[in-house]
Amino acid sequence: MKNHIKLVVIMLTLSTMLFASDGKKYGKEIGLKEKTKISEVMSKPETYIGKKVLVEGTVVNVCEKRGCWIELSSDKKYETIKVKVNDGEIVFPMESKGKIALVEGELYSIDNKETKEHKENCTEDKSNCSEEKAKSDCSDHKSEKTYLLKGLGAVIK
Repeated sequence: MKNHIKLVVIMLTLSTMLFASDGKKYGKEIGLKEKTKISEVMSKPETYIGKKVLVEGTVVNVCEKRGCWIELSSDKKYETIKVKVNDGEIVFPMESKGKIALVEGELYSIDNKETKEHKENCTEDKSNCSEEKAKSDCSDHKSEKTYLLKGLGAVIK
């Protein structure tokens, strides 16, 4: 009898641990099974535009106003990807910061107007830049596009 009770307690404990490890779900159910590294998406973003991907990373930032976006750290140092959702459809809690998130979404890009203006200023009037600054700031531009993931579903552990 004692062995049966111990077995039941162990099974309940294990099932609770397994259920708890699933995390809190947001939005739609995740349908993709295969994860894509964030660094892979960011190294060749144009090949992923309009496609659904499943990424995983630590939540490093959360929208403080509406919980309408989270930023995930990449597997590559100092690289992140922002996951944006439609306001009100998903609300990411501030407590998500520091937790692991599994997110399914569709990659899209937006034009980075500030980068374009900076590039134009440096190419038209380099007198505003010192020679050294012109080499570092004006010749080595960031991407003219910012890549984001339109979040469809997420699990935060």
